[in-house]
Amino acid sequence: MGQRLTQIATRTGDDGTTGLGDNTRVSKASGRPHAMGDVDELNSHIGLLLCEDMPDDVRQLLIDVQHQLFNLGGELSIPGFALLKDDALAQLDAALQAYNARLPRLQEFILPAGTRAAAQAHVCRTVARRAERAVVALGEQDANVRPAPRRYLNRLSDLLFVLARVLNRVNGGDDVYWRSERLAQAASE
Repeated sequence: MGQRLTQIATRTGDDGTTGLGDNTRVSKASGRPHAMGDVDELNSHIGLLLCEDMPDDVRQLLIDVQHQLFNLGGELSIPGFALLKDDALAQLDAALQAYNARLPRLQEFILPAGTRAAAQAHVCRTVARRAERAVVALGEQDANVRPAPRRYLNRLSDLLFVLARVLNRVNGGDDVYWRSERLAQAASE
């Protein structure tokens, strides 16, 4: 892995390039920095979500996710390098199963709303989907991208949807359901 930064304002990116973890330089507009940036943005949004009140188990899970996202970003920054481990995906799968089992079945689409924590979890979910699309696009251009980052982001976006529902119920709330005029009309007939 490349050297850790000791100063931030290096001015080396003034030419529109950025350094990767293997000390190569690429255009900031290329797929790898784009995917890395989306993962970094997701991690920042999760940091914002962690400012909200939530159950301790959810908080610890999200802190673990932040560390895994840092690993994922590191893996993306070093072509051909593996940092994201299989147990990271297993943790998401276990959490998805556990939290989903506590929730009532969805009967209708829900809006990304409710409590501020739930709404922020939905923002995280949408950024995770964008990061996933960026990683998929990068993988289509570069054979050095392992499937693990794509799988992790896919599962994480599902988990964030479930956690938004959990967070809406923390103090007795509920999901905010979409009011479909077509479905309402069909129900009244």
